[in-house]
Amino acid sequence: MAFSLKDGKELIELARKSIKYFFAAGTTMKEMPKEKFSEKQGVFVSLHDEFNELRGCIGFPYPIMPLWNAVIDASVSAGFRDPRFKPLEIEEFEKISIEISVLSVPEEIQGKKEEIEKKIKIGEDGLIVKINEANGLLLPIVAASNKWNAEKFLGETCWKAGLEQDAWKKPETKIFKFQSQVFAEKFPSGSVKEVDLKELLKE
Repeated sequence: MAFSLKDGKELIELARKSIKYFFAAGTTMKEMPKEKFSEKQGVFVSLHDEFNELRGCIGFPYPIMPLWNAVIDASVSAGFRDPRFKPLEIEEFEKISIEISVLSVPEEIQGKKEEIEKKIKIGEDGLIVKINEANGLLLPIVAASNKWNAEKFLGETCWKAGLEQDAWKKPETKIFKFQSQVFAEKFPSGSVKEVDLKELLKE
């Protein structure tokens, strides 16, 4: 799954280009994926405002389309279709910084519920919780940034799904984990870095 920093910069540039195109055309741009980004992969695009507050985050947990196209779609959706926020306005665009998380394929955590916490690595794993029609996802960077332990991470993922925070303990609840490679602008339209999630735990 590993991409180079150069690849990360290219994906960030694609995300910014996709949002800019939507402002101009009112529709999502169509592009054939570059070969190195043609493999189907899950991805999330997060937008942060000038105060580093979340301004939109949308993505695809599972590999349903080539990464190149997934970044285009997720970027536009993060900017204009995240139901938690009003659509991005043109005057905000230059104040927004972009972060991209490229995901591994989620795998169900097997075993007894009381053993689940031991199988989750903060600074490495993201979580998906599913029970019936409810499901919630939190990226690895969320747990690392907040320095949660595994129990807190599970509870917050349940809350994201609209469930009680201990819903992960129910026999019918399915829990999945995944990993991500994260690239982010250091400031709006600025240089791009690869985020070391384990380093976030030390800050």
